[in-house]
Amino acid sequence: MEIKRPLADEIRPERLEDFFGQEHILGHGAILRKIIDSGKIPNMFFHGPSGTGKTTLANIIA
Repeated sequence: MEIKRPLADEIRPERLEDFFGQEHILGHGAILRKIIDSGKIPNMFFHGPSGTGKTTLANIIA
């Protein structure tokens, strides 16, 4: 029997370009996007409700 991954894992974005939402901080020219693109990423703390993409974004940046 083949073990399948949860749907959330199957459709989770793996690139910043595929991450949906938060255009005001992740869009081209936005503050967080500039930091990520510079390659000089300081320590960060993501805060917010469950299911908003904090872990997904952290994995993409890492």
